[in-house]
Amino acid sequence: MGSAVQAAGDYSAVFFLEGNQVAREMRASEFGAFLDGYVGLSDLAETEVKAVLVDLSSDLLVRALVFFRIWFDEEGRADSSWNVPIEELATRGAKGPNMGGGAIRLVCRSQCPDPQHASELWDPDMTPGNNHFQVIRKAVNANTLKFRRAQPEEEENIPVLRAGESDAALADENRTGADRARVAQLIREQRLRIKTLQSVHRDMLSEVQREHRLEIKTLRNETADFEQKYERQRLSNEQLKYRLSERNQQYLTLQEHVGSGGAGKGRDEANVNAELVLLREQLDRKQRELEHRDEKVVAFEQELHELKHREPLDNTVMGHLKAQSAFLVAYHPGIGHLTLPYDEIESYFNNPAAYAAARCGMNEPSYRQWLEHYESPMCQHCLEGGSLCGEPLLRVSQPGEFKPGLDDRCESHQPST
Repeated sequence: MGSAVQAAGDYSAVFFLEGNQVAREMRASEFGAFLDGYVGLSDLAETEVKAVLVDLSSDLLVRALVFFRIWFDEEGRADSSWNVPIEELATRGAKGPNMGGGAIRLVCRSQCPDPQHASELWDPDMTPGNNHFQVIRKAVNANTLKFRRAQPEEEENIPVLRAGESDAALADENRTGADRARVAQLIREQRLRIKTLQSVHRDMLSEVQREHRLEIKTLRNETADFEQKYERQRLSNEQLKYRLSERNQQYLTLQEHVGSGGAGKGRDEANVNAELVLLREQLDRKQRELEHRDEKVVAFEQELHELKHREPLDNTVMGHLKAQSAFLVAYHPGIGHLTLPYDEIESYFNNPAAYAAARCGMNEPSYRQWLEHYESPMCQHCLEGGSLCGEPLLRVSQPGEFKPGLDDRCESHQPST
């Protein structure tokens, strides 16, 4: 396995974070040994760790931070397929917060110089009271790894004369420069926090949508099971009614036969009466079975109705959406972001395009035709041979203003009037 930490310097460290504290510290060279598989960490078996590479100057001021994730297998060894060049990324990071020595170079999920590695990174928390930068700075100041701090060289204080400038002017200039630097640093920090919050929002939205899809799938499976049970019960009841009808017809036929026999057949009356008793008993039993089946059908129908209209459980995604303590937001071209009402969530997931088309006041085919133009505005005229013209066109940004056959044709292929 190629090590991601190559030629680690004396002033590079890797911190493992848990929550808002540093759980483990090691020099970069030690971390390289873990990556090469020489040693393992049994307490981290089958765990994904949030870690950060800390690049320090000789006077132990933070110069760069790389926030990355790494998985440890069942033996506590680092994932053999993990190969993120964290030291190289540290040299290419964008400006981050000031941690005592000026703006650091920062690499995280929302601010990655190489997008192919963004999924292996994570965003630090900048919430007051839970700020990861403060936690890292505190750990660096504690210097548990015993880095040797270089003493700063004393600068000679050589006075510089500026013709025509007073001390007050120089002081104002210094203050202005310092104020500008502080404002620029504050802007960078706020932009970073906005990026991390957007990333968290995207992750939460994806998780809510995933859980909602699973809940809807479970409910649909349960509904399908009850519908199958109901259908089987209905067919059984129909068969029972048919057999009961046949028994009734046999009973009536037998009564007619007995009535037409007259007094001359008195010797068979005892046998006929016995058979009639047996038939009545069978008829009563079948009637009771039919009533029992009907009760089951009613119970199944009631259970099916309750399942379709039951309230969501507390502390579930659907429960939070029902109570409006959480909101589901969707985005569609032509209408922008939509906050989905609870009663319309299922219809939206059944057909998002049809839902968006209805919100635009259009039918689904017309909306899809506009969407195809919106995503790829080019001439749709079919040339000889079956190919499209493909001439770039001006995009019609509103679905209701799109005219098929006109707005998706170039000037050369406009319909003749």
